[in-house]
Amino acid sequence: MNFRELGLEERLLEGIDAMGYETATPVQAQVIQPILAGRDIIASAQTGTGKTAAFLLPIVHKMLTQQHSSHHINALIIVPTRELAIQIAETMEGLSYFTDISCIAVYGGGDGNSFTAEKKALSSGVDMVVCTPGRMIAHLNMGYVKMQEVKYLVLDEADRMLDMGFNDDIMKIISFLPKQRQNLLFSATMPSKMRDLARKLLQNPAEINIAVSKPPEQITQQAFVVYEPQKIPLIKYVLNNSDYTRVIIFCSKKQNVKQLSSELKRAKFSVEEIHSDLLQDKREQVMQDFRNRKLKILVATDILSRGIDIEEIELVINYDVPNDGEDYIHRIGRTARAATSGTAITFISEAEQRKFAQIETLLGKQVDKLIVPEQFGAAPEYAPRSHKPMGNRRPNQGGGNRPSLRPNKPRPNNSRPSNQGPNNQTNP
Repeated sequence: MNFRELGLEERLLEGIDAMGYETATPVQAQVIQPILAGRDIIASAQTGTGKTAAFLLPIVHKMLTQQHSSHHINALIIVPTRELAIQIAETMEGLSYFTDISCIAVYGGGDGNSFTAEKKALSSGVDMVVCTPGRMIAHLNMGYVKMQEVKYLVLDEADRMLDMGFNDDIMKIISFLPKQRQNLLFSATMPSKMRDLARKLLQNPAEINIAVSKPPEQITQQAFVVYEPQKIPLIKYVLNNSDYTRVIIFCSKKQNVKQLSSELKRAKFSVEEIHSDLLQDKREQVMQDFRNRKLKILVATDILSRGIDIEEIELVINYDVPNDGEDYIHRIGRTARAATSGTAITFISEAEQRKFAQIETLLGKQVDKLIVPEQFGAAPEYAPRSHKPMGNRRPNQGGGNRPSLRPNKPRPNNSRPSNQGPNNQTNP
């Protein structure tokens, strides 16, 4: 569907054209019209489907075509992480470039100057606020936030916020809002607690289901079955024997991020790390360098697994097995965006085999197990049903029974297809 067919305001269409988009993604085609009609929305849509633009475009259109207060907040978007808040605000800046609609990202981790700037905007009025729950509550507790005219409430990555324990914070923020408003709830999954939240907030919602909890087919999924000490040397081997130019390595623990990043720096790789211990300005600089290709490899915690949309990531490496299938899907979904291909490699230690087998059950298939090269020594057998941790014992067999494969760089598709609509310039 062409964006002009959706009846969007001309200045908004100019912003869409300037960003090079022509055709709406499926989630945009299904979500924009009900929002324009004033319906509450509950939408299941994964990162990378274009859901950010799916709610930004109709909200901006309604602000441009309907009367609204210039001295109050008109739209409130609540998100789980500061990175996602920043990226949604950046997407908003592009889409609304030819309008006078204002937007600010409100999130923790900055200095006193950023808090002061947020206070000024929240007290004097700004059209749209994208915020993390904790930071917004800090402002609300000080009594100057003008919420009386909020007409649109968006909860993005709502399942993630509930998983992070933000339910009470969300409900507290909502208690400051007028009862008459349009509510838009977006989530990658729909567990029971999501349904409970929807029942509390939404009135006769339109329900849209786009995402399926399966990774895109264009992602080549592979794994190495290894002993824990083999992980870092093997990661160096993979990086040295390929020509990937943009790589994200996920670790579940901050200490693993720090250790791996340090080891790769000593090996002269172009690498930086992202985790919650970094100061906010440093995190933003690292992300900017990665986007601008000043940096080849990013080692990160799951803070980047959701909501972040960076194009042309060719390889995702799971240093360890994610806690569950949904986290796995979100991690590897950082690659193969915008109809390109990509590779995801997971390192499976002895203690992680049962966990990975559960992920394979969710996927409905077994992930190819690559043979560990001989120079790294023997590796464990992949036998999750019978496998027990073996300490330092080494079986004679290598991990897996498939031919030895060297991970090859997929042939990138560097051009955005003309039928790709505005993606989440976040996912995240």
